[in-house]
Amino acid sequence: MLCLRLRCRALSQLLSSPSSSPISQLRRLLSAAAPVVSPNPSFAVEDYLVSTCGLTRAQALKASAKLPHLKSPSKPDAVLAFLAGLGLPGADVAALVARDPKFLCAGVEAILAPNVVGLTGLGLSRSDIARLVSVAGNHFRCRSMVTNLQYCLCLLGSYENLLSAIKRKSYILSSNVERVIKPNVAVLREFGLGPCDIAKLCHAQPWLLTCNPERVRAMAVCVEGLGVPRRSGMFRHALNAVTFISEEKIAAKLEHLKKTFRWSDAELRIAISKAPMVLNRANEFLQRKSEFLISDLGLEPAYIAHRPVMLLYSLEGRLRPRCYAVKFLKANGLLGPDRDLYSAVALSEKLFIEKYICPHKEAAPCLAEDYADACKGLVPTNFRIT
Repeated sequence: MLCLRLRCRALSQLLSSPSSSPISQLRRLLSAAAPVVSPNPSFAVEDYLVSTCGLTRAQALKASAKLPHLKSPSKPDAVLAFLAGLGLPGADVAALVARDPKFLCAGVEAILAPNVVGLTGLGLSRSDIARLVSVAGNHFRCRSMVTNLQYCLCLLGSYENLLSAIKRKSYILSSNVERVIKPNVAVLREFGLGPCDIAKLCHAQPWLLTCNPERVRAMAVCVEGLGVPRRSGMFRHALNAVTFISEEKIAAKLEHLKKTFRWSDAELRIAISKAPMVLNRANEFLQRKSEFLISDLGLEPAYIAHRPVMLLYSLEGRLRPRCYAVKFLKANGLLGPDRDLYSAVALSEKLFIEKYICPHKEAAPCLAEDYADACKGLVPTNFRIT
C-alpha cells in the first residue's frame, strides 16, 4: 500500500506541475517508488482483484482467467497508482478492471504515462483524462491513442462530443487514422458533407469512422439511389438512417412504406428525399400513422408524400390532439375551412398554443383544457364549445 501511495503522489506531482520534460520526470519519480520486481509465490490474482481492485468474487474469478501470467502485484500496483493519480474513483477503477483485466498489466512508463503527457499537451485536464480512461478502456493502452484523439477532437468539434462518440465506439481511438479514419472522412466530403454535417453524423454514428472506407462509399451511393442527392440538406440524415442496414432490409422497408401509405414509386422517392428518417421507424409506428392520417382524417397519399415529416411526429402527443383541435375550430367557424392541417402540426408546441388555442379563449373557454387532456391521451368524444 505504501508503494501505491508513493506512485499516486508521483503522478499527481507530474500532472499538477509544469515541466519541460514531463516524461523524464515521471520516470524518475516512478523509478524511485518502484520495488524490485520478483515473483511472489503467495500472490493470488483473484484475491488481489477483490481486495485491492474492488471487484466482486464473481468478477474476479472471470477476470483472473485473463491474467494467467500475472505472478506479482508490481505492475498492477503501478497501474492502480496511475489511475489513483488521475483521480479515478474506486468504483470506476473496479469497472475498468472488470471490463479489461489486462489493463492492470499495461506499461505505465512505456504507454500510459506518455499518453497522459500527450493528452495534457492537447489541453485536457486531469479530470478530462480520468473520464477518458473510464470510457476508453483497453484503447487507452494503444500507442496511437493520442494521435487519434487529436484528429477526432478537431473533427467532432468538442471534447464532450468526442467522449460521447467514444462511449459508443471506442475503436476510434485505435483505428488507423491514415488508412481508415481519414479516408472515411474523405468519402463523406466527396458526397458534399461539410465540416458541421460530418461532425454531427460521426457523433451520431461513430462507426462510420472505423469501418472499411469502401463500405462508407457503398452506403453513400445507396442514399443517392434512394433519391436523396448529394450536397442536399437531407443527405446526412439519410446516411444516418441507412448506416449498416442491409440492402435487403432497406428494400423491405421501401416496400412497406409504399404499401402502408399507398404511394407510387415517384411519391416514395419524394417522401424519402424530404424525410429519410422514416426509413428507421418501426413498421407498427408507421402503420398507426397511416390509419390515422389516411383512414381517419382522409388525407391523400400524395399530400403525405410531400409532407413526410408528419410521419416523424408523435401520434398521441402531437398529431391526434392538434388535428382534433383544428377540426373543432373549423366545425365551429373559428378557423377557415381552407386552413392547411400541416401548418398546424408543424408548429412548435408554444406557437401552436399561441396561434390556435389562446385566440379562442372567449369563444371556446374549454378548448385549452380539452386540448391539454388530448395531449395526455384523454381524448374527449368531442371538444366542448362551452
